[in-house]
Amino acid sequence: MTDVQQRAAAKHFAEYWKGKGYEKGESQKFWLSLLSDVFGIEHVAEAIEFEDQVRLDKTSFIDGYIPSTKVLIEQKSLGKSLTAPIPQSDGSLLSPLQQAQRYVFGLLKEKGRQAIPRWLVLSNFEEFQVYDLDNPQNGAEIIKLENLAEDYYRLQFLVDTSSKFYGRELELSLKAGELVGKIHDRFLEKYNDPMAKHTQRSLNILCVRLVFCLYAEDAGLFGTKDAFSKYIEQYEPKDIRRALIDLFKVLDTPYDQRPDLYLSDELEAFPYVNGGLFQDENIVIPQLTDTLKNILLESAHFDWAKISPTIFGAVFESTLNPETRRSGGMHYTSIENIHKVIDPLFLDDLKAELAEIKAIAVSAEKTKRLKQYQQKLAELTFLDPACGSGNFLTETYICLRRLENEVLLELHKGQIILASEETSPIKVSISQFYGIEINDFAVTVAKTALWIAESQMMKETEDVVLMPLDFLPLKTNASIVEGNALLMDWNKFRPAGSLPYIQMGNPPFVGARLMNEAQKDDVITVFGSKWKNVGNLDYVCCWYKKATDMMMNGNASKTALVSTNSVCQGETVANLWRPLMNEGVHIDFAYRTFRWDSEALAKAHVHCVIVGFSTEENHKPKVIYDGGLVKQAGNINGYLIDAENVFIDSRNKPICNVPEIGMGCQPIDDGNYLFDEQGMLAFIAAEPKSESLFRRWYGAQEFINQKPRYCLWLGDCSPAELRSMPECMKRVQSVREYRLASTRASTVKLADRPTHFQTENMPDSAYMLVPKVSSERRRYIPMGMMTAETMCSDLVFIIPDASLYHFGVLTSNVHMAWTRIVCGRLKSDYRYSKDIVYNNFPWPNPTEEQKTKIEQTAQAILDARTLYPDSSLADLYDELTMPPELRTAHQKNDRAVMEAYGFWGKLNSESECVAELMKLYQEKIKQG
Repeated sequence: MTDVQQRAAAKHFAEYWKGKGYEKGESQKFWLSLLSDVFGIEHVAEAIEFEDQVRLDKTSFIDGYIPSTKVLIEQKSLGKSLTAPIPQSDGSLLSPLQQAQRYVFGLLKEKGRQAIPRWLVLSNFEEFQVYDLDNPQNGAEIIKLENLAEDYYRLQFLVDTSSKFYGRELELSLKAGELVGKIHDRFLEKYNDPMAKHTQRSLNILCVRLVFCLYAEDAGLFGTKDAFSKYIEQYEPKDIRRALIDLFKVLDTPYDQRPDLYLSDELEAFPYVNGGLFQDENIVIPQLTDTLKNILLESAHFDWAKISPTIFGAVFESTLNPETRRSGGMHYTSIENIHKVIDPLFLDDLKAELAEIKAIAVSAEKTKRLKQYQQKLAELTFLDPACGSGNFLTETYICLRRLENEVLLELHKGQIILASEETSPIKVSISQFYGIEINDFAVTVAKTALWIAESQMMKETEDVVLMPLDFLPLKTNASIVEGNALLMDWNKFRPAGSLPYIQMGNPPFVGARLMNEAQKDDVITVFGSKWKNVGNLDYVCCWYKKATDMMMNGNASKTALVSTNSVCQGETVANLWRPLMNEGVHIDFAYRTFRWDSEALAKAHVHCVIVGFSTEENHKPKVIYDGGLVKQAGNINGYLIDAENVFIDSRNKPICNVPEIGMGCQPIDDGNYLFDEQGMLAFIAAEPKSESLFRRWYGAQEFINQKPRYCLWLGDCSPAELRSMPECMKRVQSVREYRLASTRASTVKLADRPTHFQTENMPDSAYMLVPKVSSERRRYIPMGMMTAETMCSDLVFIIPDASLYHFGVLTSNVHMAWTRIVCGRLKSDYRYSKDIVYNNFPWPNPTEEQKTKIEQTAQAILDARTLYPDSSLADLYDELTMPPELRTAHQKNDRAVMEAYGFWGKLNSESECVAELMKLYQEKIKQG
């Protein structure tokens, strides 16, 4: 089927199904027709399966499934909401998406990972909502039935396994980025000194100007739709350089200041742009070739007017960023993720306020309130103190202007808009938006993205007020400045008399141990040297402090920042949030840890939180977003749970009367004493007397995967015994030389004891092992009881004298809930700690009967593991493959531990459990 035929088929399909659609009677006909008539599937009945069974708590039926492309379909009747919860047979309320997700889980349990769908499609005969399960952070893409003639290609993934799914704006923006990259690369080849700083600066500015011209002609800003391309097309390649220089000068000159009386008509027709985009005459433009001319003309065929300025700004910047280009990716922040910040920060309130005004019945009062609301929109000010290419600011501007257009539409219904060529009905301006960015090129891109957004929104306003509006010359300018935000006074970005100042953004992620010297200096500048544990704070914490300082001065009311989840975990909570909250900061809303994907091609997964905070009194309910759940909270503490402001400090000893925990052995041996099984056997063959000296060796990976290494332990050997084993002596000599070569005095000193480790923690009786790092996908961290002859590395913790009771409590859901909240993370994996997690954990005070019960359920867990001798702990604790005997044993242990705390039957969630544990923690601290 050709594109023309497919477009016509899609149009006919949309016209036929308009206003039709009953879930039970017409779903199958709808999908069979779509696949056969629009996408040309010949044996369509074989391509899609209907009413497949899947066992949940009862047998349920999947509306549709396309096996070849792994598409699961959840169909609703015409007029039914695709977002509202629906009562289920078990009494629960589930949205269509949650229903589909349950089917995914059911398929997973029944048929394994190979059965997991790639796509979820929700439909109600009016629209399709598409979820890409490989990229869940992207959220839903919506395709309207009425737009299917234009958007049919966006459903190509239904029948094509190689099809990538992008939203229309994203797809156009990425295509635009590819064109910019091609223009950039071909121009770069023509510079005499491509790597020179002035060359890079000139080329970046040239690319920005060319993109603006390409956009301007498509958007009609240059009068005709092809003004720029026709201007280029008439010249020979050797003359285009001069033609561009002349054009840029004209675009930067007001009509009444153009001195050349004999300026050509074609140049005279170009408008004055203003804004400084074409101001610098010192940029270098190389000579063009046939290839370069053709690339410019090819680029002109693309419809630049339909790009998303929110996405394109970032794509444009990263396209010309050498580091990003080397990684093969175009970086952008998805619009969905931007809205996770701006919606709860201010946009939801503004939408609700407008809805309330629109519902007013009295015309005069409604008109008055609409005008007041529009003025309020025009007086809000926004700062992104790490704005990059301006995507947060651009999306915010677009949202405010769309609200304003709603206002104008309401006012226009009453025929009361008075506007002329001199007076615009638009009050919201990009001059309300402020940004700070350390990269000079990103500053230029951010301004350009906002100008493009302003142009697009002006077109939307023209359709509302039914009058032409002049975009050029540019009358407003976003105040985006180049500089280090941490060394600048943010107060100067707030105009006098402005309404509450809103700060937002996505500051840079650099860990405390990964900062360069300049960044460390920035931290000291922001926090001061007297701030407790300032050296353990990540770089992003500086933005929290600067924002708080701004709010404490009465110059801002709200802030929301995207950060790595480290700011709300481990010791950072006490180091950062206790002082801030003591100053009056409170958290208004929070997104708990989720994966933030910031690239379109080279995915770089960062595990983030979003924290919205302020210092002014706020009577709105506080909200926690956790996965797909939205919960109201009485208070949100630094760990982002609904609990009092409790801070878990690092401590050396447990707060309860339990065995002390410590790390395993740290050899500092350059690997001389550690062997895999094959290496050990080879060594024993060469040195038979060493066989009795080998002991099993476990780190976290070796323990969880049940693949031990082996340690040659020589610490108990007498000198005579050692000298009788020449191969062992070679190892001892190598260790001594390695330690002597160290730059650390403590390691050099250790060379005098080459048969011993730097840290030796080898209990003489049974002990408990706790991995330092474990996957967050596991409900329980796999822990174990070990015998004395087994040795452990410093990648695990060991608890000498631990009993079955201690094992039972630590492997319970209560301790895991505590761990999940207060531990640090490595990426998103649990990073168990001695001083934060274990030593602060409030243990229960069980009766003897309860303690005995926990010992029994703990032993049952160990017994259940032995039923599967061929399976590792990684196999046993995978949520998909956990044996029922082991799951049941854990569930019984969970109940026994909860009963010892008095939690059983009273608490309904992990966050409630942790809130109770934090109360117990506070009591333990008070008791000393």
